[in-house]
Amino acid sequence: MSTEPKLARVIRLDESDVNVFDPVAEPGEWAVSGAFAFSDWSEADLVGKARQAFANGWLGLSSFGRATFVAVAPVTQEELEAATRALAQHFVERWGAPSLEAAWPVAEGEIADMRAMCEDHDTNTLLVVERELVEAGVRERIRVIVPEAADLVAFAVHGDRGD
Repeated sequence: MSTEPKLARVIRLDESDVNVFDPVAEPGEWAVSGAFAFSDWSEADLVGKARQAFANGWLGLSSFGRATFVAVAPVTQEELEAATRALAQHFVERWGAPSLEAAWPVAEGEIADMRAMCEDHDTNTLLVVERELVEAGVRERIRVIVPEAADLVAFAVHGDRGD
């Protein structure tokens, strides 16, 4: 197993995400759990596409849309910084953080959590998130799907890292 840093990239195995998420994350985006978006939800919020986003959606860090699958992928320091910057900016624009500086440590924490989730898995390992509301808030479970014989590149839609 490699010691290079890893993060999760959105992949699309078919077009179903386009039908169940609004907005939908695009293949190749870096992703985090995004469970923070559901911290104050109740059963009344779990309807339609919002229910699907809650139950099974990873948060893409370019579109801030949701995706069903992410794949573990190597990440550069520059990409980590860009992902952190995008998420911190999202916290300012969408969640009312007072400044980029105030949002930065929270974004770093979200990225660190996702990196920790990915670090023990080989590249191209698929991750699926499953969430449910519980008395204490949101319970999140991660399902791991290890690629067997074929490299996911053979059939998944990935973005281009540019290298």
